[in-house]
Amino acid sequence: MTPNGHVSDHDIEQEPTTVYNAKSVSEIKVALAKLHRQETQVTSQLDALISAQKDLQRELGRLDLFRANATAQASKARAVSNGMLSEAASNAKRISNSVKQLDLEQERVKATLTVAEQVGELKACVLGVSGSMGAAQDWETAASYLNRASKIPSEVINGPFAARVVPTAEVPDAPAVTLETASESLCTLFLREFERAVKDNDGARITRFFKLFPLINRSDVGLDVYGRYVCQGVASRARNNLNAGTGGSQSKDGFFYANALTRLFEHIAQIIDGHGGLVERHYGPGKMARVIERLQVEADLQGGIILDTWSDERRVDRQLTDIKSYAFTFLVQSFMPTQRGSGGTPRANSPAPGRGSEDESVDMKQVDALLNEMTLMLGKWSLYTRFISDKSADPSTQSEAARMPAFLTNSSLMKKVQDKLMSPFNIMTTFFFRRSVEKAFQLDEQPPELSLNPHKPLKSNPPHVTSAIEDIMYIVNKVLQQSLATSQRPVVSNVIPTLGRVLGSDFIGMEQRKMRDESYPRSAVQGQLPPEATIVSFLVLINNLDVAKDYVDQIIRARLEPTDGSPHRALEELFPEPGDAESVAATLTAFSTSFSEKSNELIADAVNVAFHNVMKPRLRPILMDAFRDTDYQLTREELQDLAQEIDGDAETDGLSDEVRMRFQLGWDALTKPIGRIMTERTFDQLLTIAVTYLSRMIEKRLWTYHGRVNELGAARLEHDVNEIIKVVVKGQKYGFREAFLRCSQICMIMNMDEEEWDESVNSGGDIADKLKPEERLRARNMVKENP
Repeated sequence: MTPNGHVSDHDIEQEPTTVYNAKSVSEIKVALAKLHRQETQVTSQLDALISAQKDLQRELGRLDLFRANATAQASKARAVSNGMLSEAASNAKRISNSVKQLDLEQERVKATLTVAEQVGELKACVLGVSGSMGAAQDWETAASYLNRASKIPSEVINGPFAARVVPTAEVPDAPAVTLETASESLCTLFLREFERAVKDNDGARITRFFKLFPLINRSDVGLDVYGRYVCQGVASRARNNLNAGTGGSQSKDGFFYANALTRLFEHIAQIIDGHGGLVERHYGPGKMARVIERLQVEADLQGGIILDTWSDERRVDRQLTDIKSYAFTFLVQSFMPTQRGSGGTPRANSPAPGRGSEDESVDMKQVDALLNEMTLMLGKWSLYTRFISDKSADPSTQSEAARMPAFLTNSSLMKKVQDKLMSPFNIMTTFFFRRSVEKAFQLDEQPPELSLNPHKPLKSNPPHVTSAIEDIMYIVNKVLQQSLATSQRPVVSNVIPTLGRVLGSDFIGMEQRKMRDESYPRSAVQGQLPPEATIVSFLVLINNLDVAKDYVDQIIRARLEPTDGSPHRALEELFPEPGDAESVAATLTAFSTSFSEKSNELIADAVNVAFHNVMKPRLRPILMDAFRDTDYQLTREELQDLAQEIDGDAETDGLSDEVRMRFQLGWDALTKPIGRIMTERTFDQLLTIAVTYLSRMIEKRLWTYHGRVNELGAARLEHDVNEIIKVVVKGQKYGFREAFLRCSQICMIMNMDEEEWDESVNSGGDIADKLKPEERLRARNMVKENP
């Protein structure tokens, strides 16, 4: 609509045309045509509905017919249900009740017959027991009758029917009383006969009466008396073994007590293995556990006696007191400022004459002997506890690894092993190792007659280390072997980290102090090299760390991955408990890793010191001498004239080996004396630093030739640089070539022809990827154009 409210032409065009708003004949015809179409559509829809109504009425008629038939059938079904089926259901119910009543009667009859049979069996057993225990004295038969009677239900035995039927004139008592009296009487008799057989040492009679106790329902009594019997044997054997060395040197030296404890465990194991079958067969599965528990009580007693006697005989408590009071004076004073010297003389800090008393306050041989004894005893204890755990496990629930039974975990022998063996072992091992480290440094000696003079032969074989390394690593291996041989994870968890702490603090600390205070390579006069003896001593200390790291790695790897034919047992065999082997392996790995990291850190610092104080001052003069009087602006004719003056040979391509020869002379004089003393790995570390520094010096020298080199000189310069690189990487050290890539690429760009240079520029400079774009352009502009 317009703002004035009039209908616009657009609104008229949009309004649909009908007969009511038509304004012309043509519009009326259009509207009528539309109405005709709608009428036709509606008519067709009505016809379809009418047609469908006929089908629907036909289906409704069929449904009415079905309903009438269903109603008739339902009436007939109700008639049948109310008539015939009702009577049949009543009959079925009566029959079912009769069957149930019959089944009940039959069950009662069977129960009555069973009770009658059981009472008959009971009477036979009662009379059989009485008869066998009479004049016949047939104990096996009497026991078998009691065993048969034990299978009869107690309600039958104590029932009124048995009370009326079973008693006779000969056996007038109630059957339960008769059986109990017979059982008690036979038990007393069997006990008496068993003790008599034990006294007579009659094995056949011992076995005979031992087998009868379960038959008379006295299994606990039989197991107890049998346990006492075998324990008597254990006690007797243990006393004999312990008394065998009394009064002689055998009890004071060697492994007497360890062997006595071993024989005790072996005897108990033999009893369990030898007698277990008999017990299980006659007493039932798992019944040997009661005997084992009784045996453990005897093991507590006898094993405790052995350990107490050993501890007293070996004066273990006195040893522990002396160990705890040992002051490690040498190690302590070595780290004190007052002890720091600068002479670099081997054994400069060896103990003074007055030190002998402390060094001998603890007998190291005695400590070592005690550790060997404790190692053997702890190892046997581990085997014994695993054996007892396996044999005591419930067969029905036994898993791959049996859990230690409570009677063993809480046993007095377990506590005594922890107090008398484990705790002293840990304390003595820590002392023994640290004292060995101290003594090794007290007696430390340099390898003989090492020299930096390449013409002076070395009289010792590599690796060149001080004597302390072999001594200390031998002790590391020994202590580690002892700890693992105990098969005690708590021992390993205590000892191995302690080894790591001692090596980290005392060994590496002592090496660091010697490097800093005794052998630091500093020159006495500014501009001169340090004294040769100081340099050699410093390099040997670096070797000490590297070789020690290798030793520790080899020692640990030999335990973690024992090879065929190796003397070392697999950790899974030494520590079979679930998770123990993995825990020990992790402890060993952590020990090796920690020591390696500490050693590498100190080695890296020491190698840097060796480079800055020994090699770096000589590298610049060597390089300057190599390029001495070298002019890269000479023409080919000038080079030929120069060659003519020198050797009379006018034929030359402009390339000379003078630079290489002078450099090689200086490089070999610098590196070979050091290389024959250091280990290969540490020398490579030193060379890596030196080569990196050398490459930077060569690069700086190359940049100084900007505008001072012609086209022929560029080729000569590249040749000389490549020859120097060849000298450095000689001997399969091609990894060092990486350090000279920038130098090589600078020389390469200087010598490119125009086509190669253009191709390099178009390709984005990937051909010299170590140089920045501005550096590549700078290298390209170094060559001075010939006039």
